[in-house]
Amino acid sequence: MTTRIFVAGHKGMVGSAIVRQLQALHNCEVIVRDRAELDLLNQAQVAAFFAEQNIDQVYLAAAKVGGIVANNTYPAEFIYQNLTIQNNIIHSAYHAGITQLLFLGSSCIYPKLAEQPMQESALLTGTLEPTNEPYAIAKIAGIKMCESYNRQYGVDYRSVMPTNLYGENDNFHPENSHVIPALMRRFHEAKLANTPEVVVWGTGTPMREFLYVDDMAAASIYVMNVDQSIYQNNTEPMLSHLNVGTGVDCTIREMALTMAAVVGYQGNVAFDATKPDGAPRKLMDVSKLKSLGWTYNIDLKEGLEATYQWFLQHQDDFRA
Repeated sequence: MTTRIFVAGHKGMVGSAIVRQLQALHNCEVIVRDRAELDLLNQAQVAAFFAEQNIDQVYLAAAKVGGIVANNTYPAEFIYQNLTIQNNIIHSAYHAGITQLLFLGSSCIYPKLAEQPMQESALLTGTLEPTNEPYAIAKIAGIKMCESYNRQYGVDYRSVMPTNLYGENDNFHPENSHVIPALMRRFHEAKLANTPEVVVWGTGTPMREFLYVDDMAAASIYVMNVDQSIYQNNTEPMLSHLNVGTGVDCTIREMALTMAAVVGYQGNVAFDATKPDGAPRKLMDVSKLKSLGWTYNIDLKEGLEATYQWFLQHQDDFRA
C-alpha cells in the first residue's frame, strides 16, 4: 500500500532533504506544492488542499527562517508567518482526518541560559534569547499545538527540534545566513581573491553543535514512522518533542579551521574578540532519540566537504 506524504517547505534545506530520501523509498508517493500553487499563509487554500488530496502523513518543514540579522530586522514577519503556516497546516490536517504529522522546530525554543546539554524538559523553564524570541515563540506554539491536538483529538502529531543544521540547499546570503554557510562563502571568496586573512567574529571559544541536513532528514523520517507504543514509552507524559543532533560539539575556532581546510583557503584565520560571542555553549541532549534507536552518521568534516561540493556546483545562484 502506497503512503501519500505531503512535505510542506519542500524547497527549503530540510524539506528538500526529506523529499530526496522519501523518493528513494518504494512505498510512498511524495506530494509537494510550490507557493504559486498553494499559499500556506492562506487558510482557505490550505484547508481545500488537504480536503482534496487524501494525504496520509505530513512533514511540516515550511517556515520563515534566518540568522540573527534577519530575526532582529523582521521580528513581526517571523512570528506572524510561522504561526500562520503552522496553524493552517496542523488544523487543516486534523480536519482532513490525517493522524500522522511531524512538526520541525528549532533548538532556539530553549531558554538562553538552559543547562547544558539541553534536555527536552528545559522547555518553558526560563527566558528566551531576545534576538530570536518571536521565532522561538512561534515554534513553541507549534509544539504545544501538536500536543494539544494529540490530547484532545487522539491524533499522533510529533515534533523534532534540530540543532544547528547545514548542507545542500542552505542559505548562503552574505548577511542573512547562519554561521556555516556564511563562513563557507567568505572562505571561498577569500581563496579566489587571494585575501591574506579572514576575520571571524568573536573569540572562537563558544561551543556549538552542527548536524548535516541529510542526517536531519533521516531522523525526521525515523521519528515519523517509529511505532507509537515505542515512541510513547520513550518520551515523558504529554511531551511530544524530541531533540535531534549529534550530541557532540566543537568550538567555533575548530569549525572555522576545519572549514578553511575543506575550502582550501591557505591564508590566516583571525578572530575579532571585540565582536559578540553569543552563548558560551549550545549542545542538545539527544539521549531520548538514541533510546528510540537513531543516531547520526555524518561527522562535521564529511558534512562540510559534501556541502562545499554542492556549493561549487551552485555558486552562481549565490552571487549578490
